[in-house]
Amino acid sequence: MAVTRAKKNEQVEKLTGELQKVSTAIVATYTKLTVAQDFELRKTLRTSGAKYRVVKNTLAERAAKGTKVEEVLKNLSGVTSIAYTQGDPVALAKALAKYAKDNPEFTFKAGVVEGRVISIKEIDALATMPSKEEIYSKLLFLLSAPAQRLVTTVNAVGRNLAVVVGQGVEQKKFKEA
Repeated sequence: MAVTRAKKNEQVEKLTGELQKVSTAIVATYTKLTVAQDFELRKTLRTSGAKYRVVKNTLAERAAKGTKVEEVLKNLSGVTSIAYTQGDPVALAKALAKYAKDNPEFTFKAGVVEGRVISIKEIDALATMPSKEEIYSKLLFLLSAPAQRLVTTVNAVGRNLAVVVGQGVEQKKFKEA
């Protein structure tokens, strides 16, 4: 059953609206994926806050005009799918890289992170980076560590003095006045 021009225009408008909001997209190709595998991929991406679409190349190119992902969606060929997010690009890359590792039928074509086109190697590198939450926790640890050490050192002086006085009392080193 052929898709009417009005339906195609509606799909392009909807995709354009979604692509204007995103800053990260990864374009992939899939062959011989089963419905169950596709469902699993969509479920995984949903948990990472991303969306996934199988698109016609010409419609994707038309929808991407004037967006940050325009460059990567030009001159596509073959079967194409797009995973995109407004959130953490690392979470998207991790989810897709894990899925691609488990399903060799799914391969990357290219990607865009914050408006910059990245290669397949860079997508893999992005997938190995720590997430924003991990980076924030490491940064907070580094910021709080010096203050924590200072407090420990200041407390140690009083604690050590109390231990020495306590040992002196136990060993009757002090003379009665």
